Amino acid sequence: MDSLIQYSYVVAAALFIYGLKLLGSPATARRGNMISAVGMLLAVVAALLAQGIEYQWVALGILVGAVIGGAAARMVQMTAMPEMVALFNGFGGMASLLVGWAALVPGSATFTLVTIILSILIGGVTFTGSMIAYGKLSERIGSGAVLFSGQQIVNSLIVLGILAGAVMFCLQPDNHLWLYLVVVLSLVFGVMAVIPIGGADMPVVISLLNSYSGLAACAAGFAVNNNILIVAGALVGASGIILTQIMCKAMNRSLANVLFSGFGSGKVEQTAVEGEIKPINVEDAYYILEAASNVAIIPGYGMAVAQAQHVVKELAELLEKNGAEVNFGIHPVAGRMPGHMNVLLAEADVPYDQLLEMDDINPRMENVDVAIVIGANDVVNPAARENEGSPIYGMPVINVDKARTVFVLKRSMASGFAGIENPLFYKDNTRMLFGDAKESIGNLIREFSG
Repeated sequence: MDSLIQYSYVVAAALFIYGLKLLGSPATARRGNMISAVGMLLAVVAALLAQGIEYQWVALGILVGAVIGGAAARMVQMTAMPEMVALFNGFGGMASLLVGWAALVPGSATFTLVTIILSILIGGVTFTGSMIAYGKLSERIGSGAVLFSGQQIVNSLIVLGILAGAVMFCLQPDNHLWLYLVVVLSLVFGVMAVIPIGGADMPVVISLLNSYSGLAACAAGFAVNNNILIVAGALVGASGIILTQIMCKAMNRSLANVLFSGFGSGKVEQTAVEGEIKPINVEDAYYILEAASNVAIIPGYGMAVAQAQHVVKELAELLEKNGAEVNFGIHPVAGRMPGHMNVLLAEADVPYDQLLEMDDINPRMENVDVAIVIGANDVVNPAARENEGSPIYGMPVINVDKARTVFVLKRSMASGFAGIENPLFYKDNTRMLFGDAKESIGNLIREFSG
């Protein structure tokens, strides 16, 4: 049985790695997710059997977990997917905290005590930090940055308290008061670490907390001496950090700037935008699209809110039948979590070869007849190139303003999640199509259908 369990761990680790490789492409991501899930199932069953837990309880746990997970996945709205990911990160952190705590037994070696402290510390920060991220993403709490006088000093004192408690616990493991101090302060620090981060930076925070949950699991694996937990945690931690760096690069900001700048918290002196809004109705928009030979669709969070991905695909198919080339421009931080737009468009079965990353679609933009911006704001804001006083200056954006004509689908003139004025709306080649995106695109489809 011991040999079988160890072989199962090796197979599970191989499935994790192969699954991660497949996640690198939208065309194979779903299969990669399934392969990784099979690997996790194998690892969990093997780990429970290694602890002498009878298979009846293993089966019961799988059944209960499958029912809860399946129901959650079916019931969650696509607009709420970022919040769900935040909750998953938080639960993973809490699980690592509890596993590390449960690994504490009298006479534990110093190395084990250190790993227990790390799993509790990182797990606690991940749990409460993810709960704050969930609150901001769901707008149950304010999405803006929360700063107060002396915040850095308070955070520094919390960190010092955690370090002192950790050292004293390792020196006096029988005195559990030091462990309780670390648990409480880690939970508090998770809140204090995330509240200064503005809502516009939440995609980065989500990927970073994902990495934290992996590191917490890795530390818990050392605490309970489980090799597959160490491997799985290390893979999640490393991939989360890589994704975080990619997203920071997409915003032209450092991770330290995201974590400590309090983006969106201060009063930004915005330059007055010159020009006037030029609304357009559905019928006029149809005539322009009907004559277009090259169309680029730029989705944003507004498409998720309107649940318009299916009608967007239908419009794209009609445009192609009319002889137009259609592509989708995907910004790395569009939406409120990494890959948010890819998930929505994949749900609508949009062909993967039509999904172009920002660096691929920008060189083509000058040849685009019509760029349709659906609920995106900050990722198409030309102020990132033109206005040095803008808080997003230097951030790479999709250059839709270089297209011959731009249609912007919005409910109103409200600013995006970052709260920044967008001069794109006032440019000579921009037309505003106001209303619910799903309804507006549905009306365009009816025009094409005669």
